[in-house]
Amino acid sequence: MNNRPTFDTIQSGQDLLEAMPEVWAALQQKVQRMMKQLKGKTPHAADHQVYDDSQLDWWTSGFWPGTLWLLYDMTGDPQYREEAQDWDVRLEQCFLRESRFHHDVGFQFLLTAVMKHRLTDDQEARRRALHAANFLAGRFNLAGNFIRAQNEGKVGGSIIDSAMNLSLLFWASEEAEDPRYRHIALAHAQTILARFIREDGSVRHIVKFDPATGEVLEALGGQGYSPDSSWSRGQAWALYGLANVYRNTGDRVYLDAARKVANYFIAASQEETIPAWDFRVPDSANEPRDTSAAAIAASGLLNIASQLPEPEGRMYRFAALKLLAALTSGYAAWDEPEFEGILRGGTGNKPIMQNVDAALIYGDYYYVEALAKLQGWNRHLF
Repeated sequence: MNNRPTFDTIQSGQDLLEAMPEVWAALQQKVQRMMKQLKGKTPHAADHQVYDDSQLDWWTSGFWPGTLWLLYDMTGDPQYREEAQDWDVRLEQCFLRESRFHHDVGFQFLLTAVMKHRLTDDQEARRRALHAANFLAGRFNLAGNFIRAQNEGKVGGSIIDSAMNLSLLFWASEEAEDPRYRHIALAHAQTILARFIREDGSVRHIVKFDPATGEVLEALGGQGYSPDSSWSRGQAWALYGLANVYRNTGDRVYLDAARKVANYFIAASQEETIPAWDFRVPDSANEPRDTSAAAIAASGLLNIASQLPEPEGRMYRFAALKLLAALTSGYAAWDEPEFEGILRGGTGNKPIMQNVDAALIYGDYYYVEALAKLQGWNRHLF
């Protein structure tokens, strides 16, 4: 089946909405093909058509099973559930040995154990998710009010990706009826507002603290172009994560911050739609795009739009549809059976030339999630 001619005609958000039945059917065909191709792998990136098989404790290990659980939720088709069923069991084994788990356990366990518990009422899945929340809470540094990011001696580092992982703490606080998780999530969210979001709405990737005193030592460029630049995926993590903090708290300061970051993202990507890997890189028109940033932002923008009255939310929904239309018509590998990813054109880490113009499993997941939201899916894990 060759869907390319049909989807090439999608030039606007309205075109996408009209083509959604065909797009959704093609997407399911694509994922079913991936199930046969991946055969239990833990995919992270596909630089040369075929997805790699990363270690189970790598931060992206939840996105493939998360895609499967989402499709099971949307369709009721048991093949998705069967393929996703044991991922949280496998992930838990990493707690029993030395592992690379860090602040991204939210990505890993929200999309496996939490989703499994919500859809099947599996109590062991609930236990695993609460254990992961305990682990995440244990990375909180009281001096400086931040959640430590990576390992390898980086005791004082915190990164903007953490905004998305706070959802695990909010879930655990409600599920266990224990406010401690919520206290930590809110303390770190305040640190994001104070230390990561610049006045113009651009976002720092890494902030380094003195873990003993809480003093801010410096900002680092990380996966962005420079310490003063604006890494596009970081912008997407921030606008989505802060919108979710608002959903969990009702505190308007977080929605206002999410809109501030989103406004920067929208304005900076007007000319090229799918953003470059960094908004402030010189000659961005000739730099690699990052479809993962576009997919994450699209899903987050839909959340922002849903939390605002009309006509305030219209701009964010329009921006999300514009991104999704561009991804669907120009970057989705619908008619390439040998290509294991969904979206081409992701940029993992440009400064070290890693996974440039690749399929990225998190870009694939958030693209699926955003399309599902257009059809009413509202589990709101993040």
